[in-house]
Amino acid sequence: MIELVVLDIAGTTVEEHQAVYVALAEAARAAGGDPTPAEIRRWMGADKREALAGLLDRDPASVEDALADFRSRLAAKYAETPPTLMPGVGEALGKLRANGVKVALTTGFDRTTTDSVLALAGVDESIVDAVVTVDDVRAGRPAPYMIFKAMELTGVQSVEAVATVGDTVLDLEAGTNAGAAIVAAVLSGGGDAASLGAVRHTHLLPSVAELPAVIASEYSTL
Repeated sequence: MIELVVLDIAGTTVEEHQAVYVALAEAARAAGGDPTPAEIRRWMGADKREALAGLLDRDPASVEDALADFRSRLAAKYAETPPTLMPGVGEALGKLRANGVKVALTTGFDRTTTDSVLALAGVDESIVDAVVTVDDVRAGRPAPYMIFKAMELTGVQSVEAVATVGDTVLDLEAGTNAGAAIVAAVLSGGGDAASLGAVRHTHLLPSVAELPAVIASEYSTL
């Protein structure tokens, strides 16, 4: 039985038109880097501090200015084009929770950015049970710590009762590292079928909207 679904935010739960990766590339270039599209893709889903440190080949403690610049650029992009829930996600999460499945969100954003994104998208405790950011754990994806923290916050003890969902390779690696029963990739965000399909996963779905049907058919939970 699936007791908890842990979902990524940007590109999985929330449509933000890839603004995060545009802002990340711009901030890296402004700090003296020259990231290629492939290098940006490599850091999709990661802690943004770790991403900038990797793109700039610096120690994570030395990228505060670049991180602040990234946050500023992202806020400006969101002000111009506010993030929204992905089509069908609100209904899917509502169905999961109505049937006793808890829902948690995890993200490579810091807490301040996360709160802003979710507020703009209209996401609150009415549709999710917990939100975990990289500020809450020792390391971001592919480490499984945000998933474990979501389990702690929602009182779920077995990884065999957990489904993880994300749109990036790092999302899938984190789910696998956690030992989740379902490690689902969705094609609604930054990853394509070829890149996501090449990484260990249990399901490849068009979007989160299909998740309740998967759980219902395989676990008779819904």
